Amino acid sequence: MNIRSLRRAACTAALLSAGLALAQGAYPSKPITLVVPNPPGGLVDTSARLVADPLQKVLNQTVVVDNRGGGSGNVAYGMVARAPADGYTLLTSYSAYHVGNPSLTPKLPWAQKDLAPVAMVTVATNVIAAHPSVPANTLAEFIAYLKKNPGKVSYASQGNGSLSHIGTEMFKSQTGTSMVHIPYRGSGPAIQDVLSGQVQVFMTTPPSVMQHVQAGKLKGFAVTGKTRHPGLPNVPTTTEAGLKGFELEAWVAIFAPAGTPPDVVNKLSAAIKTALEQPETKTRADAAGIELRYLPPAALEAVVKRETEFWAKTIKAAGITAD
Repeated sequence: MNIRSLRRAACTAALLSAGLALAQGAYPSKPITLVVPNPPGGLVDTSARLVADPLQKVLNQTVVVDNRGGGSGNVAYGMVARAPADGYTLLTSYSAYHVGNPSLTPKLPWAQKDLAPVAMVTVATNVIAAHPSVPANTLAEFIAYLKKNPGKVSYASQGNGSLSHIGTEMFKSQTGTSMVHIPYRGSGPAIQDVLSGQVQVFMTTPPSVMQHVQAGKLKGFAVTGKTRHPGLPNVPTTTEAGLKGFELEAWVAIFAPAGTPPDVVNKLSAAIKTALEQPETKTRADAAGIELRYLPPAALEAVVKRETEFWAKTIKAAGITAD
């Protein structure tokens, strides 16, 4: 190869390298979609919207929330797992779906390996809430009532395999009580039937029930965290209410399709961290009863591994199945 050919090859390589760097640096160059595995309302949808607003300012790009409820989250999970791995279609993942569904559903349209961790964004305790028609005012009274009336009380869940389903079944097992499970497609439709009294009980995260407990439309028997919730200061923890050892926490995190370039994942994760650090994000989260908690990809991956093993054992021990 002569000198002229070498120079031409070098120039071509330099241009290709510069073009690649420019393409990588241009992300995001079009709107990003946050797919939510639930209908509007509730922890997951609220968390997605908490992130979307400040994130689009940080990235200077539109961030769209796309609610794809159904199939205990599997519709949305399968959709993102099959999406192009380019960082423009992301999953707003719910802990119970992510770590519970692999043990509940034999043939999932997705696998954990199909999703790359980006960032944890929020966590929330759960509230054991009931319609005012339930003749109990404390958790102890509620448990006593259930024992005297096995199978006469129904409870709502966000769907088979959701945290509200698994958590309430754990509650039943630990207290030796019986309730009828009524699954819904997310918190929104579930809370409507609980407020109307068609279903009596709902164990769920604060965004769904906090304002109704505050207004006296629902009774709050206990929260399932280690400490009382700031939005519900008069509602005791399960331990304070006499049910020791029963704690339940949910998390929401962002995942991308597996194979998404590491530089895109890292840029997204850093942008999400910045979005969560904005004062207005904290204000909105506090009002919704949600705790902001950022974790980077590696730490989130470790949480998924640990909790998948825990929930597999819990689901098997409690005999929980996807109806």
